Order: sequence, then structure tokens, then C-alpha cells
Amino acid sequence: MDFRDAIDRSLAWAGGWFDYAATPWFVYQAAIIVSLFLVAKLAALRVEPLVENQARQIKGHPGLLRLVIALLRRTDWILFTVLLFAALNLLRAITWPSRTHLLLVVLLLSLAWLFATVLSRIIRNRLVARTLGWLAWIYAALVILGVGDEAAAFLDSLAIPLGAVRLSALMVLKAALLLVATVWLAVVTGNYIDERVRISEELTPSIRVLVGKVAKIGLVLVAGAVALSAVGLDLTALTVFSGAVGVGLAFGLQKVVSNFVSGVIILLDKSIKPGDTISLEGTFGWIRELRARFVSVVTRDGREFLIPNEDFITQRVINWSFSDNLVRLDVNFGVSYDADPHKVSELAIEAAISVGRVEADRRPVCWLTDFGDSSLNFVLRFWIRDPQQGLTNVRGKVLLALWDTFKANGISIPYPHREIIMREAGAPPRVRAGTSRSSDDPPAGRRHIK
Repeated sequence: MDFRDAIDRSLAWAGGWFDYAATPWFVYQAAIIVSLFLVAKLAALRVEPLVENQARQIKGHPGLLRLVIALLRRTDWILFTVLLFAALNLLRAITWPSRTHLLLVVLLLSLAWLFATVLSRIIRNRLVARTLGWLAWIYAALVILGVGDEAAAFLDSLAIPLGAVRLSALMVLKAALLLVATVWLAVVTGNYIDERVRISEELTPSIRVLVGKVAKIGLVLVAGAVALSAVGLDLTALTVFSGAVGVGLAFGLQKVVSNFVSGVIILLDKSIKPGDTISLEGTFGWIRELRARFVSVVTRDGREFLIPNEDFITQRVINWSFSDNLVRLDVNFGVSYDADPHKVSELAIEAAISVGRVEADRRPVCWLTDFGDSSLNFVLRFWIRDPQQGLTNVRGKVLLALWDTFKANGISIPYPHREIIMREAGAPPRVRAGTSRSSDDPPAGRRHIK
């Protein structure tokens, strides 16, 4: 069918409907349709609140609840369709079927509109939902009214040649409709697979993330290829074009590709995973999520850093919970020379154990490390199992426990002090017998100021 034949058939179709509209039964059916629509509108005002209260009781099934609410928002159209169906069967029982043609057409259009509007409510993306809903209804309306072939011929006549490919408006419309539908279906399926994999306890966190991302990306690519092939587009004709685009993207998206590949490597080697506590370039926090381009790290102050995946490959990363969650911390302190170092060690260990987050199973240790200028220096080492809860706070609690314990047992924590020796200018130096050092030279630990 060429363009001229399509125009002739369209004019003949319009003339037939004009003649049908002049008959008395067309007027009767139009009056019935308007009356039923008003009745459905008034009934929906009473029915919708009653049914909505029952629908709100659905718990644990967000997908089902969303579908039910979408149907409730079209209660008037549902009642209108039911009334039309009843009126159509009643009229066909008492008169000729040819006198109910308008009722049948309006019934089919109402069903198509109901399907399209409910579909637009289910899809979360409003632009995609409205586009897909309108395209689906327009296509159904053309088929129902019997002008589908004429509209298809008209759209197919609007074409431009692109080498061996003939690109028509009909092909673009079909490709857009199929592409939106298949990609949306692929995304929904991918999200479902991702949710099921995330709750699986048999897989490690890294493998769960990897499987979910591969499923999403793979399904979208397959959906696009299926949609383009379904409309008759030869994918091999796009080889040269895709190669040129690939070269351009390779230069312009080096960092993006690098981060994507780095993300895949991270997931495969399991160096980091959601929940791990890490340190990277002064950033300390725990990993909340692994994305295709970056890693989300939440710090103790509530800030969320989006660190590129490449940094976890090329830079030095401290994973505090790579093999296990146990982390050893050190606290340095000093006591007076009058204290017994053996007793100090015992008291320090008891003070550390009294802190709730310190692991009692792995007993802390305390060692004398140095005879300082004014104190005996010790290091207290203890273990914790929850580094994501912070390190500074647990060190602070241990230091407070040390202070309270030492104060209760009479052990003092000295502070450094210096002696200043003043002498008059020009006074002769005094030399002590048996030593080569001048008496005016300050002893060790003293500061000499002229």
C-alpha cells in the first residue's frame, strides 16, 4: 500500500463514520455512553474511599500495593467499562448487533485507555510512563478504529535512506516503543535479581554486588539489541558507526572506563566490601555501597565521601576489617618514678578491661618502654571488634579509666619541669674538682639562660 492508497482509504473510512453518525441509533448510543459515564463518575466518589481503606491494609507487598492504588485512581473508568459491557450485552439481546457498533468501539477504547493509564502509574519514571502509555493507547486506538494499516503506510512513507538502511518514521516509532518497553522490563528484572542476590547468605558481599551489576547491565544490553532487531534494523550496519563512537569515547571517557574496570577488579579480588572499615588519604569510615564508578564511604561525622574506584587500586588503602574485625590500638602514658612499674602494668590492664568496647577475650598488655626525663613511659595495647564505631572515642575512654584508676591508687602522672639557673655577667666560672665540666654548665635536664 502506497501513500495515495492510504489517503483514499482514510477518506473512505471518514465518510463511512460520517454517514453512520447521521443514523438515529448513533444518537441513542451516544446518549447511553454519556449517561453511563456520568453514573460511573458519581459512583466512583462513593466506592473509591471504601476500597482505598481496605487497600491500605496491604503490608509487605509494595508492588501489589502500587498496582492496587493505580487501579483505585481509575475507579471511574473501571465502573464505566463495566457499565458499557453490561449495556452492550443488553442491547445485543434485544436488537441487531449493527446498532451497537459505537458501544463496542467506545468499550474497546476505554479498555485501552484504562490499560495505558494504569501502566503509567506502575512505572516509576514519569516521562517513560507517560510516553509509553500514550503510544500504547494511540496504537490500540488506530487498530480499534480500523485505520492501523493506513496510519502505518503514512508513517512508512516518511523515510530517509541512510546507506543500506531505510529509516522511516514507522521504524523509529516502533523502535522507540519496543526499546522503552524492553529496557524498562530489563531494569525491573535486573532490580529483582539484584534484590534476591543481596539477601542471599551463601554469597559474599562482593559477589552479590558483582552479580547484581552484571545482571542489570547485561539485561539492558540484551533488551536494546532485541528491540532494534525486532523492528528489522540490521545491527551489523552500525558496526562502523559504533567503532567510530567507541574511539571517541575511549579518549573522552578514560577516567570513567578506568573507574568502571577498577570497580570490577575490586569486586573480583574482594579487597573491600560493604561494611568494611577503611582509611584512605586521611579519610576514615566504613563502606556503605559499591557503585560502578565510585565507592560510598561514610565517616564518623556523618559525611559521605564518593571516592573513585581507581583510588582503591592505585593508592595505599588500610582495611581495618579485611580478614576479621579485630583491631589493636595503642595508648601511651607515663607515671612518676616513685610508682612500682609492676603495679602500674596490672592497674593499666584492669582499667582497659573495664571499658565496654575493649575485648576481654584477648587480654590487653602493658609494657614499660622507656625511662624518660621525668616519667616511666608505658604503652597499653588492647583490642576492639567494632572499628566502625570510632577509634578516638575508645582511646579517650581508656585514658579516662587510667586516670581514675591511678588516682584511686595514689599513682601520679608527672608533668615535665625545667630548672633555670641565673648567674651574673662576668662572673668567673667555677670548676669542680674531678670533673672537666664547668659548674656554670647546666646539668642534664636543665635549661641555662644568660
